[in-house]
Amino acid sequence: MKILVCISNVPDTTTKITFTNDNTEFNTSGVQYIVNPYDEIALSRAIELTEGGKGTVTVINVGEAANDPTIRKALAIGADDAVRVNAAPRDAYFVAKQIAAYAKDKDFNLILTGRESIDYNGNQVAAMVGEFLDIPSVSIIKKLDIDGDNATIEREIEGGKEILTVSGKFIASCAEGVAEPKIPNMRGIMSARTKPLNVVDAVDAEAVTKVTKYETPAPRGTVKLIPADQTESLIDLLHSEAKVI
Repeated sequence: MKILVCISNVPDTTTKITFTNDNTEFNTSGVQYIVNPYDEIALSRAIELTEGGKGTVTVINVGEAANDPTIRKALAIGADDAVRVNAAPRDAYFVAKQIAAYAKDKDFNLILTGRESIDYNGNQVAAMVGEFLDIPSVSIIKKLDIDGDNATIEREIEGGKEILTVSGKFIASCAEGVAEPKIPNMRGIMSARTKPLNVVDAVDAEAVTKVTKYETPAPRGTVKLIPADQTESLIDLLHSEAKVI
């Protein structure tokens, strides 16, 4: 089994987010980057599925050379090799186009992504890759089992669960529950230094989106605590100040 796992290079969750160039560009100064946590879940499941010589795991990232440390961490976690498409990721369409272009003639049995990246939270790439490659795409899965050429997938839906079976090649975006993220051990960290990291050129892709402005959330307001026995006062505030009723 050959599995391709798509990973994103995202700011650490403790990073203070600021913008430059009239709020049209993310300020990368002093930012610590990590493997997107949802992508780590996908990578961990791929490693589990190929343990014991059952297959190989390749990770792919669309980004510039500054992303290499993040890619090396994915190799330390357990991926066999890596590919970096040498281009700044403009948007989800551009990223999906690059992944599909690389994967189209590599005969991967399965492609996994995280449900979304924690910087843009778009949840778009997996579906787009599936469309470009003309293979089934299943979004936000909670469980994945493989038996030969057949996969059993579990998703959460409103009021219950949905269980699907898929035959042949497909792509899926993974959420919590698919696997526990793996922590690289010393052996993995050392071996990651010598594992292949191939750099390929990007293919042409038309620009379909443009950032006009970024905005940070409004500061949180003050909190009013209402004693539990003053329900009338609470209702009045919800009506007159919060204006939610």
